[in-house]
Amino acid sequence: MFSHIMLGSNDIARSKQFYDAVLGAMGCAPAEPNAKGRLTYTHGGGRLVITKPLNGEPATAGNGSTIGFAVASPEEADAWHKAGVANGGEAIENPPGVRHSPTGDLYLAYLRDPDGNKLCALYRMPSE
Repeated sequence: MFSHIMLGSNDIARSKQFYDAVLGAMGCAPAEPNAKGRLTYTHGGGRLVITKPLNGEPATAGNGSTIGFAVASPEEADAWHKAGVANGGEAIENPPGVRHSPTGDLYLAYLRDPDGNKLCALYRMPSE
């Protein structure tokens, strides 16, 4: 359904450090700014673009928005979370762990990136 997700940043260098680390924990290669200064990360068929807002206004986080990243295991979610906290992100919600849902158990980890965007690493636990 989605072709890409684009997030605004007020500091591309700071975002590069953060996203290179958290997406690197998932096996994604670091991004290099393109001619417009945008960072593009491609992994597992998805694309995330980080850019300064085109209208010149400050980037702001969406209230009620969450960007979810599919991870391969609880260990990868933990590495993602640890890398984010170590590189300017903020741990939010409950600590990483299993949450029970009507559609099955999920292993979730939540962060805010340096610009305040809410992010989640999600692993669907195998059914027993």
